[in-house]
Amino acid sequence: MATNYEKVRDYIMELDYSIIHEDPEEEIFVVDHEEDGIKNLVIGIADPLLIIEQFMFDIKNESNMIYKDLLMKNRDIVHGAFVLDDSGTKVIFRDTLQIENLDLNELEASVTSLSLLLTEYSESLIEFSKN
Repeated sequence: MATNYEKVRDYIMELDYSIIHEDPEEEIFVVDHEEDGIKNLVIGIADPLLIIEQFMFDIKNESNMIYKDLLMKNRDIVHGAFVLDDSGTKVIFRDTLQIENLDLNELEASVTSLSLLLTEYSESLIEFSKN
C-alpha cells in the first residue's frame, strides 16, 4: 500500500506538474505548472491534511480596501481562500484537503481553482502588489 507521500507524488506526476523541490522527510513538494500560472506552489502533508499554499503578494501598505476586496473575492473561490501568513504581511492562497480520502480529482480541482483565480483576478492582484 502506498504511503500518503507516494500517493500525492503520483497525483502530482499524473497531473503533469513539474516538481521543482521535494522533501520526503518533511513530506513537502514545491511544484510549477507555468501554463496555468502556477509557480512555487507548496503542497505539504500534515496528516490528516494536505495543505496547498501559493504565495500571492506582499502587503506593502495596509488598506481596508485590499482586505475587503480579498474577503469579498473569497466568496467566489470554489476551493481554497486568501489568507495572511503569521506576520500578516504576505497574502497566500491556501486550501486544505483531507488526505485519507484524497483522490486525483480533488487535488486537480484545488489547483484548477487557483489557476482560475489567477486568470480572472490577475489585474487586481497586480494592483495590490504595487500598493
